[in-house]
Amino acid sequence: MNIGRVVGTVVSTQKDEKLVGTKLQIVKQLGLDCSETGAFVVAIDAVGAGQGEVVLYASGSSARQTPITKDRPADAVIMAIVDTIEVDGSLRYQKT
Repeated sequence: MNIGRVVGTVVSTQKDEKLVGTKLQIVKQLGLDCSETGAFVVAIDAVGAGQGEVVLYASGSSARQTPITKDRPADAVIMAIVDTIEVDGSLRYQKT
């Protein structure tokens, strides 16, 4: 799993039929200090995340383990919206 922030949406009217009905989000990876690392993925959103939200996402074969992504050509999936991040007893992020 990775931590990321939703920064955009991808809209595609022509796509594989197994992707019809999925919401595609652009997610920038975050480090433990919640700063962007520069890496990003396009992920299927399985939880209804919105612009700017901090999320947990999985990539690779793990991305096809949710009911929404099962048997779909997915390499990344948003599977949780983060409420708080605590590292070594220090609060790094809290959803407002």
